[in-house]
Formats: sequence, structure tokens, C-alpha cells
Amino acid sequence: MSTTKHELRLTDTNAASDSKGRTWGLEGGLFWWLIGGIGAGIGVFFVLLVEMDESLTTSFLAALVPVLLCLAYIFALRHHKPPGYDRDLFEYLVTDRGFTPEAPCHFTHPLL
Repeated sequence: MSTTKHELRLTDTNAASDSKGRTWGLEGGLFWWLIGGIGAGIGVFFVLLVEMDESLTTSFLAALVPVLLCLAYIFALRHHKPPGYDRDLFEYLVTDRGFTPEAPCHFTHPLL
């Protein structure tokens, strides 16, 4: 009678460390940008409505601006983009160097 020994082979994987998770369909901590935009919008709304005595429509439309700016930043520059995409794009727009350190710089920023 022969017995076969079946061993359970365990291997470590790093699958969990590759993902930063998702909240409301947004990767990583991008939902905090949305929460910040909504918070800023609420603040703008109440300052305009209560302190400055603006109309409800004007206050609401002004409150949409920070929310829409945050959504534009999230979906245009961060969501489903490689890490550092937004910083690389801003660096390219300011210094005109892009991804190569050897590229000629035709524009010098007055603050640099």
C-alpha cells in the first residue's frame, strides 16, 4: 500500500501591494481630491450666500467651480494615468524640457 504525500505549496505574492485600492471607482487616494473640491464648494457657497448676500443661483454656480476643477484634475491628469503624469506634464509646460534632460530650453521661466 503506497501513500502519496500531497504538499500544499505556498508562495508569496505582491499582488496586494501593487494596488492602492479603489473608492467610488477612483484609484488610490483620488477621492480625497473630490472630497476637498466638494468641501471647498460648500465653503464658497455659504460664504457667498450668507456673508456676501448673493443670490442662490450665483452662490451655487460659484460653488461648482472648485468641484469642477477637482474633477478636471482627477480625470484629465490622474485617473488611469501613469504615476507622475501630472507632474511631468506641468514640468513640460513650465520648462519645455519634457522627459529628456538634454533637450534645449528655449524658454526660461522668470521665477526659476
